Amino acid sequence: MLNRLANFFVRICERWMPDPFLFCVLLTALTFILALGLTPAGPVELVTHWYGGLWEILPFAMQMILILLTGYALASSAPVRRLLTCLASLPRSQASAIVVLVLVAALAALVHWGFALVASALLAKEMGRRVPNCDFGFLVAGAYSGFVIWHSGLSGSIPLVSATAGSEMNFIARYTGTAVVPLSETTFSPVNLALVASTLVTLPLLFYLMRPRAEQIRPLDPKWLEEPEAGNHTDAAVAVRATPAERLERSRAVLYTLVLLGGAFLVVHFARRGFALDLNVVILLFLVLGMALHARPASYLRAFNQAARVAGPLALQYPLYGGIMGLMERSGLARLISEWFVSFSTELTFPFFCFLAAALINFFIPSGGGHWVVQGPILVPAALELGVSPALTAMAVAFGDQTANMVQPFWALPILAIAHLSIRDIMGYCVMTFLLSTALSTLVLFLWA
Repeated sequence: MLNRLANFFVRICERWMPDPFLFCVLLTALTFILALGLTPAGPVELVTHWYGGLWEILPFAMQMILILLTGYALASSAPVRRLLTCLASLPRSQASAIVVLVLVAALAALVHWGFALVASALLAKEMGRRVPNCDFGFLVAGAYSGFVIWHSGLSGSIPLVSATAGSEMNFIARYTGTAVVPLSETTFSPVNLALVASTLVTLPLLFYLMRPRAEQIRPLDPKWLEEPEAGNHTDAAVAVRATPAERLERSRAVLYTLVLLGGAFLVVHFARRGFALDLNVVILLFLVLGMALHARPASYLRAFNQAARVAGPLALQYPLYGGIMGLMERSGLARLISEWFVSFSTELTFPFFCFLAAALINFFIPSGGGHWVVQGPILVPAALELGVSPALTAMAVAFGDQTANMVQPFWALPILAIAHLSIRDIMGYCVMTFLLSTALSTLVLFLWA
């Protein structure tokens, strides 16, 4: 039954799902129309909101592109390639491959979402090479589906800002007077741990049961699984040169200067703050490890330049999503949606409706932190008035954000770029992940309401 249902969604998405760029353009138009009809903002004001949002997202867009580039270069080093090959060699069939892949992707997402997006895509690609009779789109969908619990993990933005004293986004502290909300009440709370545990059990099982069979398997042209200039990233592939400049390009000392500098900062950072990972730290960690493993400047530059070939869609679409966020936030449309859900909530249903509101807003603001900026000032006071835990409210928003990511192609862009696939190749299976996560999130929220 699950196989037939998955194939139904696959056929629908293959026929009707537009390219992520076109999806973004259509979403921009829809947001503009809704803001024009539902908020006091006029056309000229909305155009200004859109323009302002385009550039506000640039620092984040650059961070995401650097995560992709440094993560890709790290993964192309010889030691990491050997590790990926080892993991990819464990499964002997599509069924065992998808179980291993989904579990690895989900566990990586619990550590850090940026790392998970790169690592799971590269592992899926390696499995596509090595495991016979696999539907590659299905593998990549499984790799992306592990991302469905990122906000329940150590890098979840809403729990982290709520645990940070003095943060402008710590709305729970603002309305309750408490300095911080400890992670024991959010990330390590029973409701979140229950969702994580149930997802780790049921998500691999879901993919195992809905895997394509026989004639359903869509063979992939082997050239899409090949790396351009394969083998040119390793030290052995860099030819010995005679000139001083070319010898300098092969000098370990040159690259290790940056490795030592970046490594020293990371040691100080982790010594002072513990295992605290933000985007900048992850980028530096990928950069330092990648350089250390490549060892030679020429090798690392080749790997980085190859990675740059897949970053185009991200550079184009991230600013456009910034424009959508500008329209949603500055016009008051996102606030209007949140207030509407609050208006008919009760103590029992409030967390569930917070989840639904977050899932809906995620289509327009696919950012966990962006969600909380819009919804936090509305939902936290409403939770206190209804007698609902603000920490549970925060996690309900986090659940809605991560669940809706499965049907919003924004975060799939890095994985699709690495895999050389279209969103239509994976979205049908991701719809099934969305339905599963919705069911699990609803269940745990009602149990703990």
